[in-house]
Amino acid sequence: MRKNILITGASSGIGAGMAREFAARGHNLALCARRIERLDELQHELTEKYGVKVSVRVLDVNDYPQVFEVFEAFAAEFGQLDRIIVNAGVGNGRRIGKGHFEINRQTAETNFIAGLAQCEAAVGIFRRQNAGHLVTISSMSAFRGLPRHLTTYAASKAAIAALTEGIRAELFDTPIKVSTILPGYIRTELNAGAKKLPFEVSEEVGSKALVRAIDREPSTACVPGWPWTLVGFFMKHFPLKWVIKLG
Repeated sequence: MRKNILITGASSGIGAGMAREFAARGHNLALCARRIERLDELQHELTEKYGVKVSVRVLDVNDYPQVFEVFEAFAAEFGQLDRIIVNAGVGNGRRIGKGHFEINRQTAETNFIAGLAQCEAAVGIFRRQNAGHLVTISSMSAFRGLPRHLTTYAASKAAIAALTEGIRAELFDTPIKVSTILPGYIRTELNAGAKKLPFEVSEEVGSKALVRAIDREPSTACVPGWPWTLVGFFMKHFPLKWVIKLG
């Protein structure tokens, strides 16, 4: 069945990758991000190739009133939003205590406070509809505290995962589904210059795995499932001095 799917942070990386995969499956898309020119290009690509409806809007998720305005505008345009994917985020971070508070604050705010705004807007729509599927994109780093540049990033992703679980508990006996997705290392333009990372996959492979997982509507899912489900168990239960070697 064709769904109307809203994705934030859809102008690049796994946001754009998921949009391509969902369009290939015949779903309509509401895409938002800061870079409208990228969204326009993606809209043209997907409508030409797949014949689905693709609507795009500018959104800076740190502009909280705009989050609610854009989500409600999409809901009015499509009539119903079946799935909202809270994907927008940043991977910046610096060592704690080295004079980089502003960078770390921006990371925490974008990944968690802006994520909270998106969840508030999404759940408000779903409550009104009495239906919908909320998806948040967390990270495998959410399992444990991590050192170096990952400290604030991991904490922010743990926070969004905990928030999502709380929303799932709140909506447990309703028709509204809530999923926390924890991706492993996916190579995109955002981390193109980084060293090769453990078990990393390409953007295309990662996006396909994400969409397969999301379509199952799980409570939580590590993506790709192999080896990250096993890695997640390792991260949760093994000594911290071993876990930090994954960073």
